Amino acid sequence: MVKYQIDAIDQKILSFLIKNARTPFLEIARECGVSGAAIHQRVKRLESNGIITGSRILVKPQAIGLNICAFVSISISEGNKYPEVVEELKKINEVVECHFVTGKYALLVKIYCFDHDHLMQVLVNTLQKMPFVQSTDTMISLDQPIERQIWVKEYQNTSFSSRNRD
Repeated sequence: MVKYQIDAIDQKILSFLIKNARTPFLEIARECGVSGAAIHQRVKRLESNGIITGSRILVKPQAIGLNICAFVSISISEGNKYPEVVEELKKINEVVECHFVTGKYALLVKIYCFDHDHLMQVLVNTLQKMPFVQSTDTMISLDQPIERQIWVKEYQNTSFSSRNRD
C-alpha cells in the first residue's frame, strides 16, 4: 500500500478545515491560489486516504449542563480483557474518550457529568461495577485553558521553526 504524501497545499487545506470545517472551498481556493474544483478533489483524496476522517459540530459541554469534566484511570484485573472493558465503556454515554495507556493503569477515560452527584453515580454504580475493572483513580478538571485540534505542519508557525531542518 502506497502511503499518501501531503504537500504544502494539502497542509494549507487541512489548516483551514481544522480551524473551521465549514470554511467554503472557494475561500480556501483563493488562499491556496488554486480552483475550487482542485480543493474539492484534494479534500476527497484526503478523505479517501484516511487523513480526513469526518467533520463535526463541537458543543461546549457546559452550555448543555455538563459542568464536570473528569479523567478516570482504570486498572483492569486481566490484561487480555481490555477489548471487553472497552466494549462496556462504549455503552456509557458520559464517556467521551478512551485511551489505552502505559503505566500503572490500562485505560484513561474522559467523562462529562452534570454535577458531582452524577459523577459519583457513574463511578460507583457503573465504572467500578464493570467486569474486570479492578480499580479507578479520578481527576476532576478545574479548567481547560487550551482546547484545540492537532496542528498541521506549518513550520514557520511552530515552536521549532528556528531549528535546522536538514
